[in-house]
Amino acid sequence: MSFLALFGLTSVVLYTFIDIEVKDFLTEKVDDWVLREGRSLTKLNVQTIAARLDNRKNGEFDAERPMTLFNAAHERLAGSPIPFPMGYDGATTPFEFGADSGMPGVPFRGLTWTLPGGEILLVAESISEVKEFNEVLFGAMLLAGGCTALFGLAGAVLIGTGAVRHFDAVTQATRKIVAGDLSGRLPSQGVGGDTGRLIAVVNEMLDEIERLMREVKGVCDNIAHDLRTPLTRLLAGLDRARRRATNVEDYANSVDEAIVETQGILKTFAALLRISEVEDGARRAGFVPVDLAAIVADAIELYEPLAEEKEINLTSSIQESDPRPLPGDPSLLFEAVANLIDNALKFSPKGGNVEVHLERKGDLTRLRVTDDGPGIPEADRANVLRRFYRAEPSRHAPGNGLGLSLVAAIARLHGIKLDIAGGTGTTVTLEHNAASASSLG
Repeated sequence: MSFLALFGLTSVVLYTFIDIEVKDFLTEKVDDWVLREGRSLTKLNVQTIAARLDNRKNGEFDAERPMTLFNAAHERLAGSPIPFPMGYDGATTPFEFGADSGMPGVPFRGLTWTLPGGEILLVAESISEVKEFNEVLFGAMLLAGGCTALFGLAGAVLIGTGAVRHFDAVTQATRKIVAGDLSGRLPSQGVGGDTGRLIAVVNEMLDEIERLMREVKGVCDNIAHDLRTPLTRLLAGLDRARRRATNVEDYANSVDEAIVETQGILKTFAALLRISEVEDGARRAGFVPVDLAAIVADAIELYEPLAEEKEINLTSSIQESDPRPLPGDPSLLFEAVANLIDNALKFSPKGGNVEVHLERKGDLTRLRVTDDGPGIPEADRANVLRRFYRAEPSRHAPGNGLGLSLVAAIARLHGIKLDIAGGTGTTVTLEHNAASASSLG
C-alpha cells in the first residue's frame, strides 16, 4: 500500500507538471498570434480596420479567432458579433474572457487596443481546445491511474502471496535449524535478486557452521582417543618407576620418559590452539603482498637435510608468467607449505621422490606437493582435513593428525582452494585466484 500511495502521489505531481507545461505552451502560441495580429492592425486607420474586419467576419476563422472594433461606448462597429469584455478596455496583457454570442469557440483569450480616435480594437482566439485538452488529459490520467492501481494491487497480491509462502518456508526451515537440524538449509529454488543472494550467503554460513559443529562434536572423542595412549604410557611409566626404581638413574630415566610424553601432549594442544587462532580470522587484517616463490624456496631449504637423512629426492620447480603477489600472512603460508612438505617426507619410502611445483600466471597461483607414499583413499580425502583424523595407511606413523587440519584452516583464511588427489602417492594442491577472491569479498 505504501508503494501504491507513493505511485499515486508521483502520478499527481506528473499530471500537474504536464498540465502546466502544455497549457503554458498553448497559451503562449495564442498570445503570440493575438499580439502579432493586433499590432499589424493598429498600424492602419479606423476605416481600413473596419473594412478588413467586415470582409472576414463571415470567414471560417471568425468563430475561432474573432476580431471586433468597438466605439468608446463599447458598441460594436465592425467585425465579429461578440460582446465587449467588460473591465478589460485598459488591459496591457492578454486575458481570458467568455462570450454570450452562441459562438462555438468560447472561452477566448485576447487583448484590446485603444485607437487614436477612441475606438477599441479587440483581437482574440478561442482557447476551447486548451480546455478540452486539459479535460482529456485529466480523464486519461485518471483512467491510467485507476488501471495501474488495479493491476498494481493484483500484482501485489500475487507477488505478496508468493513471498509469504516463501517466507513461511524460510521460517519453517529456520525453526528446524534452531531445533538442532544443522543439515537443513533455507529454500532457494525460484528465488532471485537480492533475496536469492542473501539466502545463498546464509546457506554458505550454515555449511560452515555445520562443519564447525561437526568438528566440535568430534573433537572431544578424538582428543580422548588420541591422548589416551600417551596419558596411559605416562601414567604407567610413573607407576612403574614408583614400584620398581631402585636408584637415581632409574628415576631419572622414568622422569625423562614422562617429560617426552608430556611434551607430546603439549605439542598436540599447541597445534589445536594454533588451528583455533587461524580459524578466528583476526590475522586477515595484517595481510601483506607475499612472494610465494620465496616461501617455497625457504621451506625446501629447511627440509633438505631431513630429505637427505631419509634418502628421499626432494625437488622443486617454479613456473612464472607475469605473477601477482598473493595477499596473505607470510608466516602462516610458510607453515602451510612446511606442513605439506613434512607430510610428504614422512610418508614417502626410502629412495622415494617428493616434488614441489609452483605455477604463477597472472592472478592464478597453484602449488602442488607430490609424494610416493601410500596415498590417501578417496573416501578419506575429505576426512583427513578434520582434526585428529588419520587414514589407515598413516595410523601407525608418528604425528597427531593435525597437520592437514592446520593447512586447511590457513587455506580457508586466505581464500585458497585445497584439493587432495593421487593414485599411487598423494598430490596436495593449493590454488588461489586473485580475481575470484576479490569478487567474493
